[in-house]
Amino acid sequence: MTDSPDLTTDTPESVSPENRSAKTRQLLGMKGADVKGSSIWKIRLQLMKPITWIPLMWGILCGAASSGNYHWVLEDVLKSATCMLLAGPLLTGYTQILNDYYDREIDAINEPYRPIPSGAISLGQVVIQIWLLLASGVGLAYVLDRWAGHEFPTITVLAVVGSFLSYIYSAPPLKLKQNGWLGCYALGASYIAIPWWTGHALFGDLNPTIIALTLFYSFAGLGIAIVNDFKSVEGDRALGLKSLPVRFGVPTAAWICVLMIDVFQSGVAAYLMTIHQNLYATLLILLIIPQITFQDMYFLRNPVENDVKYQASAQPFLVFGMLVTALALGHAAL
Repeated sequence: MTDSPDLTTDTPESVSPENRSAKTRQLLGMKGADVKGSSIWKIRLQLMKPITWIPLMWGILCGAASSGNYHWVLEDVLKSATCMLLAGPLLTGYTQILNDYYDREIDAINEPYRPIPSGAISLGQVVIQIWLLLASGVGLAYVLDRWAGHEFPTITVLAVVGSFLSYIYSAPPLKLKQNGWLGCYALGASYIAIPWWTGHALFGDLNPTIIALTLFYSFAGLGIAIVNDFKSVEGDRALGLKSLPVRFGVPTAAWICVLMIDVFQSGVAAYLMTIHQNLYATLLILLIIPQITFQDMYFLRNPVENDVKYQASAQPFLVFGMLVTALALGHAAL
């Protein structure tokens, strides 16, 4: 496919709110985005799903905060920004394109308008982009290890392990996403534990307490991961994939989703109380309350139709809760 100009840019319709909204959805890689009239670079960006970078970049911030060694000086800001580039555009972009590459048959059923099943980009171009993002990510991880003065390349190892986890999540023969529980937990750990470890290692020593607590927290991430399966129920069922909505049915899977999120966050709040971080524990509990409200308003009533609306309204409370936890751990480390 060759680059083509966006011929709609000079038309009156292109400046309408609806058209701007559609273009924004495409560039962010959101559900329902179309590829008509798009240049190859917009399609490449859409494949990387920028909307999904934010939780990983936030995880880097949480890891830096939990180390207790982050300071608002220019070098630390540049380190964290570089690490966010690693976690977001490079390795999350790699993960998202890899997943779309191996999900092209499912997407042909569920979302045929997406770049790969629609034929807007060739498979050869997709493969090249996957390898470029992976090589750039691992290379930048090594730069960060050198910058942090690590004798052991902790960040590079985490980048390689995370990338491999992404591969076996999406690709056969393992294709972890075929197993609802294991696949969702792998996704939850990738969105919470691994970026948190990376940010923590950049500014401090990664220790067993941080590893254990973030792996525990990742069960809440498992609940978030389940949300993504509801939009793919039809395709998953047709291809024999055992996602939790397919295995248990949509209503039961919705309850599993919200309980995983709420119960494990509450467990983290209880842990903060045991280390005498009561103020932070209280703040975390206060963030869980509106999250439960939005779960009842949107998700439990219609998880298939309201998945995006639910994530937009409730997920911010989860991510701010992560930061509260990180600040508590950083305060306890001082």
